[in-house]
Amino acid sequence: MAMKGAVANTGILLVTANVGSLFDDPENLQKNWLREFYQIVHAHKPHFMALHCQEFGGKNYEASMSHVDKFVKELLSSDAMKDYNRARVYLDENFKSQEHFTALGSFYFLHESLKNIYQFDFKAKKYKKVTGKEIYSDTLESTPMLEKEKFPQDYFPECKWSRKGFIRTRWCISDCAFDLVNIHLFHDASNLVAWETSPSIYSGIRHKALGYVLDRIIDQRFERVSYFIFGDFNFRLDSKSVVETLCAKATMQTIRAADTNEVVKLIFRESDNDRKVMLQLEKKLFDYFNQDVFRDNNGTALLEFDKELSVFKDKLYELDISFPPSYPYSEDCCQGMQYMNTRCPAW
Repeated sequence: MAMKGAVANTGILLVTANVGSLFDDPENLQKNWLREFYQIVHAHKPHFMALHCQEFGGKNYEASMSHVDKFVKELLSSDAMKDYNRARVYLDENFKSQEHFTALGSFYFLHESLKNIYQFDFKAKKYKKVTGKEIYSDTLESTPMLEKEKFPQDYFPECKWSRKGFIRTRWCISDCAFDLVNIHLFHDASNLVAWETSPSIYSGIRHKALGYVLDRIIDQRFERVSYFIFGDFNFRLDSKSVVETLCAKATMQTIRAADTNEVVKLIFRESDNDRKVMLQLEKKLFDYFNQDVFRDNNGTALLEFDKELSVFKDKLYELDISFPPSYPYSEDCCQGMQYMNTRCPAW
């Protein structure tokens, strides 16, 4: 990433990762993930690095706290990070508060060669020089060096609390100020519901939540600066359009629950070829017979269905996508290039 003026020669690396599964299997997944992360750091040698994590601590934060402490200690003290003599770590560990807990973790590392870097104090409304390594957790709401919010309850599907929200920090390098926003938006709770309309109701919920964040970071309370939003947007391809395209010549079979008559499964079969099954769709199943379609030419043919950001084109700019769909890859270390059959692959 390049910035104007005196900061143009400053290497900045922005990384985002939903790390929930790392805490379910710290001996394998976490070690492999850290090794890859260190390789990226070594390859790019950034002066300023931001790591935004979602689902930090895994599904059961309380049970994973020892793994959390070990993960943070490893990042801050590893040999690969020895040249980063200043750091700020913000961990939302307030898991007992449904109204506030987001499970977000934001890490910022500053190389020893980087001078003239400051962080904004949102309460005092002034910048402070960054020195040493500091970790903040528990009640981040009272930490003046960031803004953290969980989305209002009426934003949540069926008003059921989940760990979704954002953390914002502001930095200044050589008089160039910018915001970094860690965000976690809502997922698709059901493939069957997502398939019903175009765009899906879940897309609408994400649209509303992202709009809320943008309104907060460009309001009148503080000076407007450039902003970089990176996290888990949970954006999905337009399910209805994708299925209609992939299964254009297929016939659909609907299976309903005997007791409620609710649709529980859709089966798409080829019209000929012995009525071969092309796609099976359930609440948490998206089983397409040929995963290569998502990998061929980096999935370029599917980009037309990646529409969710288009409504924000006047406020957000995304770099061109030049890689296959990045979700949901298998969590099996031996099948890293395979997609799980839980969701339609997406960016």
